[in-house]
Amino acid sequence: MKLPLPLIAKLFIPLAFIMTVMAGLVYLTVQQNFRMNGNDPQIQIAEDLATQLSAGAPVNPNSLTASVDISKSLSTFVLIYDDAGKIITGSGKLNDQFPVLPAGVLDHTRTIGENRITWQPQTGVRVALVITKYGGANPGFVAVGRSLREVEQRESILGLQVLVAWLVGMVGLFILIVGGEFMLSRFSSRENTPSNL
Repeated sequence: MKLPLPLIAKLFIPLAFIMTVMAGLVYLTVQQNFRMNGNDPQIQIAEDLATQLSAGAPVNPNSLTASVDISKSLSTFVLIYDDAGKIITGSGKLNDQFPVLPAGVLDHTRTIGENRITWQPQTGVRVALVITKYGGANPGFVAVGRSLREVEQRESILGLQVLVAWLVGMVGLFILIVGGEFMLSRFSSRENTPSNL
């Protein structure tokens, strides 16, 4: 029995579109939550350090954590700059040197007070960086970062999970529509078959 393909298409296409949009929204919502959580605890550390420095606390290199290799470690690291953007001290290093921030980042931070960016200082190294301006007699900037390696692994797993769920949903939707149309067609043909009685 030939199935009414135009009717199947009319049912499948809009429902498939809705399912696709919903899958995309789920991925986007959870992915953004992962990424925003990637700024913790940098926000707290940057704000606390900025408050201390604004109150006149000296920049003490010994008070920072041990040197962090940004390309390998998941530990948070700190970089402190003067008002001109020159680095004063820090705990984060890349290839045994303090990494250079992208041009304009500190100037933008000077305008808005706090800046949260995804920073790629070199290929394969991505960092969630929070930069906060501090005032006082010797103003400057505090930048606190942490590798996004784990966050991006979770995003990859999420993408695979959403894709698998979407594919299963598409197949299930197609089977339900085709199966339902087939059953309706059989039922309709039986109803229209003349009785021999």
